[in-house]
Amino acid sequence: MPKKIPKKTIQRVLIYHRYLTFLLQQGTRDISSKSLADILETTPSQVRKDLSCFGRFGKSGSGYDVLELRDLIGKRLGFEKLRKVCIAGMGNLGVALAGYRGFEDLGLTIQAVFDSDPKKINRKFDGLVCRDIKEIAPVVKKNQIDMAVLTVPAGSAQEVARRLENAGIRAILNFTPVKLTLSSRVKVSNVDLAVELKTLSFFIR
Repeated sequence: MPKKIPKKTIQRVLIYHRYLTFLLQQGTRDISSKSLADILETTPSQVRKDLSCFGRFGKSGSGYDVLELRDLIGKRLGFEKLRKVCIAGMGNLGVALAGYRGFEDLGLTIQAVFDSDPKKINRKFDGLVCRDIKEIAPVVKKNQIDMAVLTVPAGSAQEVARRLENAGIRAILNFTPVKLTLSSRVKVSNVDLAVELKTLSFFIR
């Protein structure tokens, strides 16, 4: 895949991929750039520009074959190789994410879950035995996990994130409100649900 593709472009293409999967389930075989543009309220030219970062798709005037486009995007983004993911923090959000069935469509598979609560350790969550946070290093290394979802309480976020880094985790999706201090080897993407909800609240005042 070409380097230095803007993050926003990748995010839009991921949404295209998800929508194309939905269209296939509905029996749709072909789609135009205009229809794809309508998803994000953007323009057909933006869609074509986004897709051009990943290669040549479709034919002028005839749109795109949904299955072909979905699979080509998946290949360019590396979905054919499943990325192994762990979840640190089995509160309500962690449990919900562990049970989400859409990860495999994105080339992701949950391999391990962790918590520090004795009541949760050794319990099964969606078929996965919850391990002690202190076991992150051996479990991550044994299963060759390279991505993590962080949903622990804010007070322990930095400590757990450091454990994940030391275990060899290369990317963390951080759902805590804490700004993590890690080395440049680890890519961190922050998701603050509270801020997103408050932003929506502002717009519907």
